[in-house]
Amino acid sequence: MTQQRLVVIGGDAAGMSAASKVRREDPKREIVVFERSPHTSYSACGMPYFIAGLVDGPEKLVARSPEKFRDKYNIDARTGHEVTELDLGNQRVRVRSLADSSEAWEAYDQLLIATGAEAIFPKLPNSDSDGIFGLSTLASGIRVQQFMDQQLPRRAVVVGGGYIGLEMAEALVRQGLQVALVERGEQVMGTLDPDMGALVSDALREIGVELYLNESLTGYEAANGLVTAVVTDQRTLPADLVIVGLGTRPNSSLAAAAGITLGEKGSIRVNPRMQTSAPNVWAAGDCAESFHLVSRKPFHVALGTVANKQGSVAGINLAGGYATFPGVVGTAVSKICKYEVARTGLMEREINGLGLKYKTATTKSKTRAGYYPGAGWITVKLLAEQGTGRLLGGQIVGQEGAAKRIDVLATALTAGMTVQQIVDLDLSYAPPFSPVWDPVQTAARQLLGSSD
Repeated sequence: MTQQRLVVIGGDAAGMSAASKVRREDPKREIVVFERSPHTSYSACGMPYFIAGLVDGPEKLVARSPEKFRDKYNIDARTGHEVTELDLGNQRVRVRSLADSSEAWEAYDQLLIATGAEAIFPKLPNSDSDGIFGLSTLASGIRVQQFMDQQLPRRAVVVGGGYIGLEMAEALVRQGLQVALVERGEQVMGTLDPDMGALVSDALREIGVELYLNESLTGYEAANGLVTAVVTDQRTLPADLVIVGLGTRPNSSLAAAAGITLGEKGSIRVNPRMQTSAPNVWAAGDCAESFHLVSRKPFHVALGTVANKQGSVAGINLAGGYATFPGVVGTAVSKICKYEVARTGLMEREINGLGLKYKTATTKSKTRAGYYPGAGWITVKLLAEQGTGRLLGGQIVGQEGAAKRIDVLATALTAGMTVQQIVDLDLSYAPPFSPVWDPVQTAARQLLGSSD
């Protein structure tokens, strides 16, 4: 019997998680991975901290190199190779070598699409100038650092107030740059409700970031091929360096061109086993659709945690086992200097979109016992369904020790718990870690109308 051949498109979190899982289950399977960048299995989330100087070098962000995959795991990881076409009828992919532009067809018995997400980078006047960067791969982060080392910029503009934008604003402040941030919304962090997003905006101003809200990017100014300014619909901001953090979209064009069904936000539609609409074709990671456990609707999110889990599920199934991906609750966390930001579940506008009646409570308390050194402020917002008391979402903004409390709420959402059940949880207490009533439970008690 001929040994089956697995081809994986994409060598980061989902792709290499799946390939590694298949290898553990099937030592003889032929596994070939095509990755267009120079790196495999790296932490894209770590790029802002590398640029901030908190990580010694980009190699620290690489979990396993292509050489390690080849030599230790017998996975043929071919970096610098881009898949340009899928031929589903003949079960083959067209691959182009970026080194010499040569092309060849590669056959597969099973195909995993793990092409990730791509940075949204609008084509605007002078957008091809040097000094303007989007961040989506480790290679792009390295290019930012090299530009900073060579050009020594003094003024930076970050376009977009999402996770990458905020983390890069902090990184550039740490490196001594004057930083401005342009956001088309009324507050940064559009995954929070406006009242909580306002706290994050205040935190940015506190560290010296100039905020320009309700403004849209219209283009750039440049001289001698270098960016000199960012142009919005209201002003021109001088800039020696620009980070475009307008979010990402699923990199699903290959699948779409081959006729594979797409879903939420253009992600590749998959069933719980990560199978696509095409025979013998699977998808996982930032390019693939998820399922939201609270809204009970298809959902798309680009996070390394989800990508690794989906990749592992795909790998088990590709190896002949059986596994399903249950879904997500939309948990995410970020940091702006001493401030921590976290969210999970649904926001108010999402709940309104579902037609649910809900109630909210927002409390401000301390991360530790108030008398213990180092206690900081923490603001917790909870949203629950009226009548049933079912938790629908939670948001947290605070100082050290605040953000990871979101995991209690993520667990509660996954379990379908009510606000009363959150109050009843036997959470740990000691003055260095929490007040007697944990801030999450304090918010839950207020939501229930409990007295102090």
